[in-house]
Amino acid sequence: MRVVVLCSSPYSETGCATTARLAQLGHSPVGAITLPSWDQATLVRKLGQWGLRDSARYAWSKLSPAKTTTPKQTRNPYFETALRQGHNTFRNLHDVAVAHGFPVVVTADQNSQKSIAQMQEWSPDLAIFTGGHILRKPLLEVPRLGVINSHLALLPEIRGMSSPEWSLLCGVPLGVTVHFIDAGIDTGPILLRREFLGAAECGSMLDLRNRMIAYGIELVCEAVAALAVGTISPVPQSDRDRQNQFFVMHERLKTQATCRLKKIGLAAASKFDA
Repeated sequence: MRVVVLCSSPYSETGCATTARLAQLGHSPVGAITLPSWDQATLVRKLGQWGLRDSARYAWSKLSPAKTTTPKQTRNPYFETALRQGHNTFRNLHDVAVAHGFPVVVTADQNSQKSIAQMQEWSPDLAIFTGGHILRKPLLEVPRLGVINSHLALLPEIRGMSSPEWSLLCGVPLGVTVHFIDAGIDTGPILLRREFLGAAECGSMLDLRNRMIAYGIELVCEAVAALAVGTISPVPQSDRDRQNQFFVMHERLKTQATCRLKKIGLAAASKFDA
């Protein structure tokens, strides 16, 4: 199975963890295409997700030179297994590429002719999207099987942004869906659709999201392995909830979602005590 990974930045932990985990499981990519470290659209998105302080702290942790032999901590603690190599931690996609022997191409636009030409040269069976631009049809059609993505919610019920929070508010079970990307927003055929059962252990929305992202990487790797041996087939999404499209959640609603997450934890604790 010839796999290409598409990343939002060489310093994307999700992109690095996905790529490293694939390699660990015997599916080392034939190449990776990434946006630049300081892509404007990516910066705006990260600032919206993390806030200025956390974004600046994360950028400094990745770009500052290593001064000690102590391994750097990952922002997402559930990436430790994927990003740790011996006594070192992969700090960027180039580190992963050197360790596992694949090229990395940096482009300002994942849909550019440069990206498409590079993809065609690599002739992948499958591409894995870990973040970046909205992908257009010319690029989506290059991989033989298509491009897959991990979505932090059950599809088709919850599409779009802030999906764990909207799942909590809408009373939809938390879950992760691995699906093919098509011209719509989270509307492509589904490969894996699993509920996330660890919400009761999560101390915050950030912890929930971190755990779900790590779980999504494992599901992506499972899907790649199954596609490689032909034991899985994509299932088209039903027309149910076809019009449902969720956007970035207001802070007041995030507070309500957090309260519902805490109630899940309290309910589980009460059940355990009983």
